[in-house]
Amino acid sequence: MSFTNAPVTRTLVVGLVGASIAASLFDIKHYFYISIGTHILRYHQLWRVLAYQLCYLNSSEVLFGAMALYNMRTIEQRWGSRKYASFILVTALFTSMVPPLILTAFLRPLSFGVLDFLPAGPTPIIFAILAQYHAMIPHMYKYKVALATGPPTGQDSATLTFSDKSTRYMMAGQLAMSQFPGSLLGAVVGWLVGYAWRNEALPGVLTRWRVPGWVVGMRGQKTNAEFENMRRRLESEGASTGTASGIQQQQAGPTEGNNRRRTMGQQLIDEVRGAF
Repeated sequence: MSFTNAPVTRTLVVGLVGASIAASLFDIKHYFYISIGTHILRYHQLWRVLAYQLCYLNSSEVLFGAMALYNMRTIEQRWGSRKYASFILVTALFTSMVPPLILTAFLRPLSFGVLDFLPAGPTPIIFAILAQYHAMIPHMYKYKVALATGPPTGQDSATLTFSDKSTRYMMAGQLAMSQFPGSLLGAVVGWLVGYAWRNEALPGVLTRWRVPGWVVGMRGQKTNAEFENMRRRLESEGASTGTASGIQQQQAGPTEGNNRRRTMGQQLIDEVRGAF
């Protein structure tokens, strides 16, 4: 229960909590949500597209978002921090642009301006990670919850079946429905982007791209020349050791060779004979 082998997840959780607290302390919450008609169409504040996923604006969303990121850290532990960080950045690029674009070009005109709000928070990124979690991590066990208070009457009794992964889905579902319908739009887009990334439906350049190793704290790898020098040095040391062992074995007399091949029982008998 830690961030072992998950430095990117630790950065995301700490950054999310810290940014959300800072937005509240400095009273700048109004900079992180998007009203299409006001912010985009009227004042052309396009920078909000890049800023709206940086933090949540209420404590319950911060709690569920941080817990969801923490519980899905197994994706980073399986992929490695470099691939996971690359996935997060590519996902953030798509989820920053696609929901506002859909809201501006389709949903707002079709709803006659009713659907105009896109809430703050990295809900699309969390759902992109959730798509990987759903596909990669198997459930460990399942359990049933009875809907009736009486004893079960058979297989047709009213029950709901859950797994150990259900709590992860419930936390993500809470985020998707917290500021309906804008939050649901972000969740759907995030899931689709994550699914497309996994099935290589996105441009290959983006799915194969990786951040530099130093971004996730990876040390510089040794060059091929250094590995070659190390291999040659080890081979030379092994050859010299093997030659010396062979010379010593040839110099050893037959008596010493016989002594080396004696069993433990023979050595004990010889010790007893020497005592008398």
